[in-house]
Amino acid sequence: MNRQLPRRQRLRKGLLLIAFLTFPITMNYFSPYVIVEGASQGIINGSLIVFIGMFVFSLFLGRLWCGWICPAAGLQEMMESVNTKSINHRQVDWIKWAIWVPWISLIAWLAVRAGGYRVINFFLDTQNGISVAGDAERPILYAYIIYFGVIALIFGLSALLGRRGFCHSVCWMAPFMIIGRWLRNRLAWPALRLKADNSSCTDCKTCTRNCPMSLDVHAMVQAEHMENYECILCGMCIDNCNGQAIRFGFSAGK
Repeated sequence: MNRQLPRRQRLRKGLLLIAFLTFPITMNYFSPYVIVEGASQGIINGSLIVFIGMFVFSLFLGRLWCGWICPAAGLQEMMESVNTKSINHRQVDWIKWAIWVPWISLIAWLAVRAGGYRVINFFLDTQNGISVAGDAERPILYAYIIYFGVIALIFGLSALLGRRGFCHSVCWMAPFMIIGRWLRNRLAWPALRLKADNSSCTDCKTCTRNCPMSLDVHAMVQAEHMENYECILCGMCIDNCNGQAIRFGFSAGK
């Protein structure tokens, strides 16, 4: 018989499922294209505001968004039943930066060419706030093609690469939070963190086996250094540790 998930993990997975199911509504608020389109017209749009919010969020809560709220994470965690393979993330993490840097550069260039941001339209490219909806300019079929294209990308990378394949390889949202966490770690102000006590560790390595981001959590516990820019603060290592060697904390330091 399968052991029931701890209460915190049931809550987390429930939130991720809700985020995924509402993705037809929210998709364009996470869209890299909508930011580009807005920049070309000098429009501050919902996607730009959300991504700036992710950066600010990460200054104090790291990549908690990725572990608890992200719609793409909801689909990827369901995909673990298809491919449970851990990823050697160092081999693919660079890809998202190779995408992100030119994308950010294009946004900056378009915004400057447009004379800067002049207008705020949070609901750009949505119909009454809903992303997968048609209007006079874009029929609903077009919206569904985009939606299922994004779903296919997330599904395909998870099936091909393994756990959180999309997060590691091409996610355009992650760099905002990685940079935010890097800045926080340089200045060491109080933030949500993992903490470890290696004297309580039983060396069972359950934490590493259960990490959805394929991190060597056991090695981090042994070093009592739990900072990793790919950590999404999901708490799986905490809730599966029989020795209670890992915990959440909100404090300063590196």
